[in-house]
Amino acid sequence: MKETTAPNLNDRIARRVRDLRSGQGLSLDALAAHCGVSRSMISLIERGESSPTAVLLEKLAAGLKVPLASLFDPPEPANDPVSRRADQVAWKDPHSGYVRRNVSPSGVASPIQIVEVSFPPKARVAYESGAREPLYHQQVWVLDGAIEVTVGADAHRLGAGDCLAHVLDRPVSYHNPTRRTARYAVVIAR
Repeated sequence: MKETTAPNLNDRIARRVRDLRSGQGLSLDALAAHCGVSRSMISLIERGESSPTAVLLEKLAAGLKVPLASLFDPPEPANDPVSRRADQVAWKDPHSGYVRRNVSPSGVASPIQIVEVSFPPKARVAYESGAREPLYHQQVWVLDGAIEVTVGADAHRLGAGDCLAHVLDRPVSYHNPTRRTARYAVVIAR
C-alpha cells in the first residue's frame, strides 16, 4: 500500500471537497446547511487544516451527493483502467483507527467503486446519513475476520466470505466485536 502522509492526503481531501462544492455552485453556508457540518469546520477541511474523521467526511459526502470513496480521488485522475496496489493510497480514520484504501481506478467512467477496509479490534464507526439522491447501492464482503453491520434497525453479523447488500438510505454502523483485525471490501454502485 502506498504510504501517504496525513498532510498530503488532507490536502487531497481539501481540494476534492472544495472542487465538488464549487462545481455544484454551493457556498460554504449552503453546504453546511445540506450536511449538518459547521461552516467553520468545512472551511478548515477545505484549507487542509483539519484531519477529519470518517463520520465527518461521510456527512460532507452526503451533502455533496457523492459516495464517501470519491472524497479520496486524486485531483488529476489517472484515466488508466488499471489501479496498481502500489499506487493505492491508504487513509486512517483518526477516531476509530480503521484504514481504507480506494481500490478502483480513478478517472475511469464507471458507476462502481471498490474500497478495502482494515478494521481494528473493538472499533466502531456509525454513519448517520440517510437517503440521498442519486441512490447508492452498497455491498460489504468480509474477507477476513468478523464484523457487525447495522443498517437502520437491522443488525447483521458477518464472517469471512459473507456479503451484505443494502441501499445507502438509512444510518449504517460498523463494529468489530472481536480481538483481531477484520478486513472487508465495500463495493458501491449508483
